[in-house]
Parts: sequence; structure tokens; C-alpha cells
Amino acid sequence: MTSDEPLARRAESSDETAARVEALEALLVEKNLVDPRAVDKIIDHYETSVGPLNGAKVVARAWTDAAYRQRLLTDGTAAIAELGFGGPEAQLLIAVENTSAVHNVVVCTLCSCYPWPVLGLPPAWYKSAQYRSRMVAQPRAVLAEMGLELPAQVRIRVWDSSADARYLVVPQRPPGTDGLSETELARLVTRDSMVGVGQALSPDG
Repeated sequence: MTSDEPLARRAESSDETAARVEALEALLVEKNLVDPRAVDKIIDHYETSVGPLNGAKVVARAWTDAAYRQRLLTDGTAAIAELGFGGPEAQLLIAVENTSAVHNVVVCTLCSCYPWPVLGLPPAWYKSAQYRSRMVAQPRAVLAEMGLELPAQVRIRVWDSSADARYLVVPQRPPGTDGLSETELARLVTRDSMVGVGQALSPDG
């Protein structure tokens, strides 16, 4: 057995599970037991609303509370629990902070491990084989293709999520936000900025 075989088997297992779920959904739709529009609505709700809003609250608190920010960077799991977030998909959450010198981005090279309690369901592109392989080998190019071009002097750090540890990127706080409340700041935090493929929104954008 080569050293690559266990990884290949895990990836194959994940693909098989996804295929079975899709087949089951198709069967339920065919028998009129499930409305595909309802399924899409639920998935969209968890992808874009519930989870990312939780993460945005965490980031906004870190932007406004230096002591909380330090606790988040020291023990992400305990820090998000302070705000009522946690669970099996975030049993070990590690927060990494973007700075003017370092930009962090998260990938799961084996499957699609993702911190659901703070980010919701992983988007399709995060689970794609192309993202999982190319983000490790060509992070700057992939980020540029996704609309995020970073200065050459900014170092990119790629974090590989797993079933044991999942990551949350704390994006840089946008300039011109000193007078904003924590609630207003949370509206500037996007899912993509907490994965590292985007940046927080500008307050005037």
C-alpha cells in the first residue's frame, strides 16, 4: 500500500457519500415526497444566512474587544462558546488573523471539513477538487481568479482543515469603521472573508 492510498480512499468515500445523497434526493423528488425548491431554500439558508451570521458576530466582537480577540486567537472553541456557538463541527476551532503582512486562507484537501457553527454549510466551490488541490499549490493565482488580488509583499498562509481541527479567518477590519457599532460591523463580514478568499466589505460599498 502506498502512502497516497489512505488519502485517496478518504476522498473516494466522501465522493461516494455525496453521490448517495444526491441519488436519495432525486428519488424523493421523483416520488413527490420532497419539493426540490424547498430543499434549495433550506440549503441556501444555511449557506448564506445562519452560519455566516454567527461567524460575523464573532469577528465583529474581535474587532471591537481586544481582550475577546486575544481569547479567540488563543482558544477559538472557548471564545465562540462565549457567544453561544459550538458543536461537533467546531470541537476544535482555530482562529487565524489577517494582517497587512500575512493573509490566511482555508482549504480542506481531503474532503470538505468546515466550521458549520460559525460558517454554515460549505459552498460548492469549497468542496470542488480543483479548489482543494490548487489552493495549496497556487494560492495567489486561485485567489486572483476568485477576485482577490493581493500585493506581492503579502505572504499567503494556507490552512488545511480536517475532522480534528477547523479554521476561521479573522479578516482585517476595513478602514473608516471606527464609529460603527458591533452590529454594523458584523454586516461587513462575509462568509468568503472568513474562509480567506475575500475581504470584509467597505462601509461605503
